[in-house]
Amino acid sequence: MTLRALIFDVDGTLANTERDGHRPAFNAAFAEVGLPWHWDEAFYGSLLGIAGGRERIRHYAEQYDRATVERPDFEALLERIHEIKTENYQRLLGAGAIPLRADLGQIICEARTEDLRLAIASSSKRENVVGLLRANLGPEADTWFDVIATGDKVAAKKPAPDIYQWTLDALGLPADDCLAVEDSAHGLAACLAAGIPTVITVSDYTAHESFEGARMVLPPGASMSLEELRLWHATAGS
Repeated sequence: MTLRALIFDVDGTLANTERDGHRPAFNAAFAEVGLPWHWDEAFYGSLLGIAGGRERIRHYAEQYDRATVERPDFEALLERIHEIKTENYQRLLGAGAIPLRADLGQIICEARTEDLRLAIASSSKRENVVGLLRANLGPEADTWFDVIATGDKVAAKKPAPDIYQWTLDALGLPADDCLAVEDSAHGLAACLAAGIPTVITVSDYTAHESFEGARMVLPPGASMSLEELRLWHATAGS
């Protein structure tokens, strides 16, 4: 098989965005709207099984603060929290507080010189993805990617395969010609359901998860190279 495209998840894969970006951005938003909610690092890890920021807010409110759910303005409040959280996240990006993983940044740069196509498949908002790429790789880094598929593109989030199927359609490539890089069991399930060979780079939040079916599983802190990605893709059918 010939590797023709790399497809990257973002949160927890390209950068430690969950712990260092989204979580503090959520907490600041809660404080701004007057809610006594606070998600510490350990608890936030337990919320990551809920894909999507709005969905995470709703889940938390339904489980831990029914009085807020029953407010007549709850839906508007949810949207306001998410808007503020996104603004906070963008400020963190602008301040350089969320660095890209050095090895994956290098892989992205090398792939461009070797005519490998690049894509993103993330449940995050497009502006968050673009902001992360531009803050770390340069003001036009998002244009390096043939496809940036984000949470607004499909109705069903990971572990549903929809976002990866959408990405394959946009690339115009068969699944076997691609390799996905993910960090979670939900992400892996989505990739496998779409038929895409997948490498897992385990994050602090996903170290306890099962990754059966992945072509390679790298522990937290382990790096990878483009040469290794090519090798793991070439042996995917073995």
